Amino acid sequence: MHLPRKKFTDFAAVRKEISDETDRETGRTKQISTVPIHLSIYSPNVVNLTLVDLPGLTKVAVDGQPEGIVQDIENMVRSYIEKPNCIILAISPANQDLATSDAIKISREVDPKGERTFGVLTKIDLMDKGTDAVDILEGKSYKLQFPWIGVVNRSQADINKSVDMIAARRREREYFQTSPEYQHLAQRMGSEHLGKMLSKHLEQVIKSRIPGLQSLINKTISDLESELSRLGKPVATDAGGKLYMIMEICRSFDQIFKERLDGIRPGGDKIYLVFDNQLPAALKRLQFDKHLSIDNVRKLICEADGYQPHLIAPEQGYRRLIESTLTTIRGPAEAAVDAVHAILKELVQKSISETMELKQYPTLRAEVSNAAIESLERMREESRKATLQLVDMECCYLTVEFFRKLPQDVEKGGNPTHSIFDRYNDSYLRRIGSNVLSYVNMVCASLRNSIPKSVVYCQVREAKRSLLDYFFAELGKKETKQLSSLLDEDPAVMQRRTSLAKRLELYRSAQAEIDAVAWAAK
Repeated sequence: MHLPRKKFTDFAAVRKEISDETDRETGRTKQISTVPIHLSIYSPNVVNLTLVDLPGLTKVAVDGQPEGIVQDIENMVRSYIEKPNCIILAISPANQDLATSDAIKISREVDPKGERTFGVLTKIDLMDKGTDAVDILEGKSYKLQFPWIGVVNRSQADINKSVDMIAARRREREYFQTSPEYQHLAQRMGSEHLGKMLSKHLEQVIKSRIPGLQSLINKTISDLESELSRLGKPVATDAGGKLYMIMEICRSFDQIFKERLDGIRPGGDKIYLVFDNQLPAALKRLQFDKHLSIDNVRKLICEADGYQPHLIAPEQGYRRLIESTLTTIRGPAEAAVDAVHAILKELVQKSISETMELKQYPTLRAEVSNAAIESLERMREESRKATLQLVDMECCYLTVEFFRKLPQDVEKGGNPTHSIFDRYNDSYLRRIGSNVLSYVNMVCASLRNSIPKSVVYCQVREAKRSLLDYFFAELGKKETKQLSSLLDEDPAVMQRRTSLAKRLELYRSAQAEIDAVAWAAK
């Protein structure tokens, strides 16, 4: 991999490159490095395996090596063989006592059940005359879960003479087939048999792990898709694509906002509470009866007479009492308008925070928020005008029919033949206050129903119908550069999305491969 575009056809050149790369990494010393050298071998004569050639375990440091190299090598070996998917080749020379084999010892530590350990015996051909490794190979002296496999490698002299691997394998087969001690074991000895055994074992391991792999891959794909969905779609490159993208994001926000108003999502119910609780409570706090106390009635009636008292009835006084009382309703009416406006603003902010796509583009989020708030401000002004007009209309035109139905008998103070001074006694003034209070309460009951209608018509309905209309109109006038500024995505997010998309593609490919293997393995 350090020479990715170079291919070797001569194993002598491969051996030299490995030696040279080792020197480049560690210098011309006897030190070790955890940086691996990757070599891919393509041949019809090899099995599909990944072989990791680790440094041999040592007990003492030799000249030129640091004192800690013994532990460093063991740590490096452990980092590989501890992995549960790793098959361990515990290689021991046949001409040494197995009881002192470091490979067997460390393999037992990380794989106590021996489920992934294969014992390999080397240098069988170098054993002293009169000795053999039959007891070991038959599993009598040291039993492993899998049978021991003996191999005969090339000697240093063979390597120096460049004896190729095909010839070496042939000589290895001949050795086991012709040696009287090992003839009965020849069919399961040698490097070729070792390769086939490992390949078969790996296949069995893979088959057993397929369900777990499928589950892991499917979960990873789901996680990647979820994160990609959270990050949103990549930004379009052309102006039309950008405009369409912005419009779609705005529509998503607008839909969430409408769902809040319509009760699909929470929040819209607060508007009803303004009309059902806040407005009635505010109207009640006006306390019309106190405003129409006998002293206030006398004051306004007398002021209305001016320098010439009314001879028949204090009509002008009636009007002033009614108008001055009804005018106080403007406060609760305006408060209802403001309360609904505040709720709509709150729903806008919550809808923006729930629109996942807007989190992706901070500038667009701010622009949409500002545009929505400005629209609500305009709607509030329209609502204020319309709602206060309802109150003003009640002040400027009184319902005549109400007063025609009032009793006019003498006891109630309605006899026009009485003197002006008699009519302005306390009893008569209380009667006027009572009449005005009845009329004001009637009007108040009517406004309690009509004010919510005005507010909903001018604010809620308009917000649902045209909250972003002005923003859309301005959006159509923007050039590509301005549209791009609205979609100013964080570069880190863009990079993350690209990375996730590549990973997702790889995992989907792996999913297809694993599914095919799983189907074939059934």
